[in-house]
Amino acid sequence: MDHWLTIEVLDGTFPASDWRRSLGDHLTEAAITNGAEHWTWHQHHWGVLLEIEFADDERRDRFRRLPAVTAALDAVPDPERGLLVYPGRGGGSGSRVPRGPRPLPMAGAGALPVPQEERYTLLAESEPPVTQGV
Repeated sequence: MDHWLTIEVLDGTFPASDWRRSLGDHLTEAAITNGAEHWTWHQHHWGVLLEIEFADDERRDRFRRLPAVTAALDAVPDPERGLLVYPGRGGGSGSRVPRGPRPLPMAGAGALPVPQEERYTLLAESEPPVTQGV
């Protein structure tokens, strides 16, 4: 059975791609020297994702506890909300094609016009002028 570790780093005060350029090689080297069998980096519009496969849970957990790994994870762009580390493969399977616009909601989308009271204007009947004494 494969034992994966996923590290997701979100953009923060600086792009996650900068974090990967500065510390990604250190993480990859630490993974290789601690028994990683496969690894892959993914670039997304929201940040970067690293997936690492180990032969067993023990190697995966040992890698996670390394000081170099802890230091790299402490240096992410947003340390409070921009880091996800979990066992297994993961990450958002971002679409290669942007989504189209959503359909317009039909029921209750807008208020109906308020009915106006019908108004009638009555005109006086016209009569020809009356002339006297001809």
